Amino acid sequence: MVYTVTFNPSLDYIVTVDDFRFGKTNRTTSEQLLPGGKGINVSIVLSNLGVENTAIYYSAGFVGDEITRHISELGINAEEIRISEGCSRINLKLKSVEGTEINGMGPDISKADIDKLYDKLDSIKSGDVIVLAGSIPTTMPDSIYSDIMERLDGRGVKIIVDSTRERLTNVLRFKPFLIKPNRHELSEIFDVPLTTKERIIPYAKKLVELGAENVIVSMAGDGAVFASSTGDVFTMDVPEGHLVNGVGAGDSMVAGFLAGYLENGDLQHAFKMGISAGSASAYSEYLATKEEIYQLLARVE
Repeated sequence: MVYTVTFNPSLDYIVTVDDFRFGKTNRTTSEQLLPGGKGINVSIVLSNLGVENTAIYYSAGFVGDEITRHISELGINAEEIRISEGCSRINLKLKSVEGTEINGMGPDISKADIDKLYDKLDSIKSGDVIVLAGSIPTTMPDSIYSDIMERLDGRGVKIIVDSTRERLTNVLRFKPFLIKPNRHELSEIFDVPLTTKERIIPYAKKLVELGAENVIVSMAGDGAVFASSTGDVFTMDVPEGHLVNGVGAGDSMVAGFLAGYLENGDLQHAFKMGISAGSASAYSEYLATKEEIYQLLARVE
């Protein structure tokens, strides 16, 4: 079974406002309410690709209820950890104002709430896969990713981590199955400018040397670099297309890679699936469907 963990899920209110003006009353011309959070995005794309999975996430208040309703309607197994106080966050995303969004804080998560998560994770078996992705509330320890991996160390569980800076580097000693920094995050880790695939390759290899089994460095419209403990190194460009919505493209890449790997264990095929899924979501209004992903897969080289 594949499990995704989302510490701070959201209800994304995605709107278009024609001719947006600061200090004025603006009216929407389109609206969407969708569940959000990196782990949940991975679950949705995995489900679209026919990969059974379970989304584990915290929820609170009426927003948490709505997040759960949406997840259930999408046919994804939901393991909700209910928080008695506060409210899950609402994120406002303005499609018509490039890159503009306002993200909420989310509820406080107590030690008792963290213990509920550990109870769920303790039932995970050898051969299962866990995806740890996204931000964490300020009330959780910043070491939560490495704490989880230490708890599961030696149990035969493949763990994928999509996070930033110390939260990413601190898990390397536990040999995660996959990590997926983007080129900006990789630059921050090593404090060097990284703008080309050729420049990125040696630093992706360094992450492998530090413990990661597989590394994807995403470069948005410039493609991606892959390095593995098997010695494989691949670079790929993205297939041509029109950027519609970049939200969730990185999460889709993780889901595509995992789905491809679970098909036959071939890393190059998995990387192609990751590129295809990430691109398909970027070229779509929402997260990519199976049909959209496979249409692009035939064009990835």
